[in-house]
Amino acid sequence: MQPILPLKGKKMTYEQNLDGCHHSKNDKAPLHTFLQSNALETFREVYHKGQLAPLSLVDQQDDIKLYQSAATQFENFEDILILGTGGSSLGGKTFYALATQKRPRLHFIDNIDPYTFTKLFEIINTKKAGVLVISKSGSTIETLFQLLICLQHFEKQNIRNHFIVITEPTPNPLRKIAADYNWMCLDHPTNVGGRYSCFSVVGLLPAILAELNPYAIREGAQTVLKQHITNDLPPAFEAAAMAVYLENHHKKTLSVMLPYADQLDSFALWYRQLWAESLGKKEKGSTPIRAIGTVDQHSQLQLYLDGPKDKYFTILTPQWQGRGERISSSLIPELQNKTMGDLFAAEQRATYETLVRHQCPTRLITLDTLNESSLGALMMHFMIETILTSYLIGVNAFDQPAVEEGKRLAREFLAA
Repeated sequence: MQPILPLKGKKMTYEQNLDGCHHSKNDKAPLHTFLQSNALETFREVYHKGQLAPLSLVDQQDDIKLYQSAATQFENFEDILILGTGGSSLGGKTFYALATQKRPRLHFIDNIDPYTFTKLFEIINTKKAGVLVISKSGSTIETLFQLLICLQHFEKQNIRNHFIVITEPTPNPLRKIAADYNWMCLDHPTNVGGRYSCFSVVGLLPAILAELNPYAIREGAQTVLKQHITNDLPPAFEAAAMAVYLENHHKKTLSVMLPYADQLDSFALWYRQLWAESLGKKEKGSTPIRAIGTVDQHSQLQLYLDGPKDKYFTILTPQWQGRGERISSSLIPELQNKTMGDLFAAEQRATYETLVRHQCPTRLITLDTLNESSLGALMMHFMIETILTSYLIGVNAFDQPAVEEGKRLAREFLAA
């Protein structure tokens, strides 16, 4: 076991077991080859040239004051609708899982299901609601449709203070609407793609609206970034090399992200998009699978343990031991004096040990605490791991050419 992601005296710990990959002397050579690649050097060179804008965001602080000022426009609202899909939504949604305040309630509307929209406007009071509209291009058809529906539900005479827009500073439909209505319009960085935008205004403004600490988010991320700029063999590089090694030499083509925390469920969804959209190109890339403990012990674990051996696993867990309400009743003796956290920790450890015994390549990342700093660190780790993996398999981590065809066809079909 080795330390990973140190944070102000706190740390995550990292365990890895690869018993499912029966190493011979010859078998170790390919992994060693990946670890000796120039991917880490390339990463550092590109970063120092200023060409990794999503990561460089965490070195800034001055912009946060602007976002905090913008958030005051919504400070008296009970509900805030956040319109956006994919990367425009998942970063903020991941941070919002940490929120503890009762008001305002943030609603991340990332789909165009008519039923969801109808029910939403049955439960909110538009006089006490704000709308945050996020689209990098400003032309995302789902987001524009969501916005037009919202406009039909708000009173025209007082609409100005109920809407804020985030889009890139280029002529686009969303920016034009914002100008026509005289809404506040914040710039989406032009050199930061949606799935990498969590440390920009896209992720931080929802975090601020949820009364979370944006400085701590970036501070945790910055700690991890520095580690990968300076250390000889940083953990994300080891993980990237291992992922490519497992895929190429052991046919492990499915990457299961299994957090043991409801608050990390949205993180698993964020990871799924990041990994799939960044690496699934040129018939390369492993398929990310989102699961959640302990729920999926009762639905997917049978397949994981006794099905095809084509998966590798990442288990994420906070320190649960001793947390939660303690059972005082003696109705079930084995549970007396135990907390729910004790049970959660036991279930998580049992899953890890069972996967190992069934020769499933598994890593366990344990967070000493789950807060803004550690979540920022975790997200930075997986962004770097994704970028390094892209270098190792020879794809561009920042485009998504296959998705564009579907967007074009959807517009054609709607017009028809």
